[in-house]
Amino acid sequence: MTAPATTSSVTDDDAEAPARTAVDDPFDKDVLPTPPGATGALLRSLLAPMRARVALTSLLLLLQQAAVQAGPLLVAYAIDRAVPAFRADDHGPLVAVGVGYLLCALVSGGLQYAFLITSARVNQDALLDLRGRIFRHAQALSLDFHERYTSGRLISRSTTDVESLRELLSEGLQELVTVILSFLYISAMLLWLDLGLGAVAVASFVPLYLLVRIYQRRAGQVFRARSTAIAAVIVKFVETMNGIRPVRAFRREAVNDADFGVLNRRHERINGDALLEMARYVTGSRLVANTAVAVIVLWGATRVADGSLALGVLAAAVLYLRRLYDPIDRLAMFLNSYQSAAASLEKIAGLLAQTPSVPEPSAPRELPARESELPGREVVFDGVSFGYRTGGEILPRFDLTLPAGQTVAVVGSTGAGKSTLAKLLARFYDPSGGRVLLDGVDLRELAVPELRRGVVMVTQEAFLFSGTVAENIAIGRPDASREEIERAAKAIGAHEFISALPDGYDTDVRKRGGRISAGQRQLVAFARALLADPAVLILDEATSSLDVPGERAVQAAMATVLKGRTAVVIAHRLSTVEIADRVLVMEHGRIVEDGSPAALIAGTGRFAELHRAWRDSLA
Repeated sequence: MTAPATTSSVTDDDAEAPARTAVDDPFDKDVLPTPPGATGALLRSLLAPMRARVALTSLLLLLQQAAVQAGPLLVAYAIDRAVPAFRADDHGPLVAVGVGYLLCALVSGGLQYAFLITSARVNQDALLDLRGRIFRHAQALSLDFHERYTSGRLISRSTTDVESLRELLSEGLQELVTVILSFLYISAMLLWLDLGLGAVAVASFVPLYLLVRIYQRRAGQVFRARSTAIAAVIVKFVETMNGIRPVRAFRREAVNDADFGVLNRRHERINGDALLEMARYVTGSRLVANTAVAVIVLWGATRVADGSLALGVLAAAVLYLRRLYDPIDRLAMFLNSYQSAAASLEKIAGLLAQTPSVPEPSAPRELPARESELPGREVVFDGVSFGYRTGGEILPRFDLTLPAGQTVAVVGSTGAGKSTLAKLLARFYDPSGGRVLLDGVDLRELAVPELRRGVVMVTQEAFLFSGTVAENIAIGRPDASREEIERAAKAIGAHEFISALPDGYDTDVRKRGGRISAGQRQLVAFARALLADPAVLILDEATSSLDVPGERAVQAAMATVLKGRTAVVIAHRLSTVEIADRVLVMEHGRIVEDGSPAALIAGTGRFAELHRAWRDSLA
């Protein structure tokens, strides 16, 4: 057998991230596949728990519009009846008209206030539910999703796209319902006041409807493109800020600025297209509306002159037409909100339609009771093979048994499959074929909480959350006491530096643990893993960020941490291998050497060569 040429170049998990191939991958696009009807189903599910409040909101708007549309009828009555009565010294009708108009204004204002309050609560509750769904679902999705769908896109879904939906629910729907109610009320009133004038007004709705349909079709394409352009801007911004250190180190500012400028100008151009489509619609709708009003006024005036139409009826008709056509302009605002929200809702529905590639078992099992006092459990890779969705086999079929309590070091060159093997054991992925067994139980049959209690992984990037040192250690076991937290830190050798911090264990580590060094973050991660007390511990390049003194301190503590546990150590430095009972050398996804460190060093394989080269480098 032959071994990898070197292990000195082994890097982090990125080397074994899903490779891009010619396979069409929807994750390369901003819009994930959305099942038919998923968008409407999502909207209905958001509003379903609030049916009563939605009905109340609709009733309030219905009554408010009735109060508003009573105004022109009062004007017609005043012109044709109340004013002639007033001239005949009968003040009652005119006073009644004034009181009625005032009451309509008061009732309309009160109903509008109640509508705004009620609808705002409905909208905010729906958006609260939606943001929560996005956050919970994103956490539940498997690792392969997050490795291909960038965090910037997730941020865009939960911010920009949710905001588009907010604009639709808080403003756009009111405009739409107002237009529909106005159309129904005013059409009925015009036809009741005068059949001829009403027929002309209703006929003018035909070209307006055609304009709306044309605008809706063309604007829909523009707003889908705009949503994608916004997401691209956010992705670039988040990526640059997350990588600000290499950006500054390699003087990438000018290149990033140029790339961002391209995306920004694309966003600007698409926004311009949206405004142009809106301008076309508004211009066309006003032309139709003004033409219809001119025709009705001229025809109505000739009829008033020959006595076939009352002046008050003509005045009421003109007032109704203005009230009808004014919302038509605002309909463009609704269509903007609708198209933007529809594109956003489609993307959110596509995200929520994604299912974990590592699902919860339908009938979960528990791990059997340990047969020995050792905390470790037996791990078996039974006919396991693995390849990512985008194509390419990473691990050809293999069998491997790790006895309970054994510490196994895995070495190999970049892309050899070491981290993939560890991820299968942690069940971040499921194998394409075969099974991974923990004390005889398939990992796919274990509920996630049971699995996470049994298998813990410490990665090269010791990620710390904002909060205190104690809180970050207790992530491994949230119910742990302060004494247990400190005991774990002492066992790993972290107690001394933690105690020296300004507030000791109550020191806030700040964003991503930026207040402490990389080596100290790694020690906190080790303490977290020790406190969790797993049966199987995976260390994926977990000492690579430590300096030589720090590495020695951790290795000394690891003897205690790993005692009796089943451990898989992805080794970057050959010094780490010395603590292992067994060494696996991987190449192109295959295990090419397997034995104890002493046996492999004494042999003539690639690991022996690597070990001699490493020893020579220390001389």
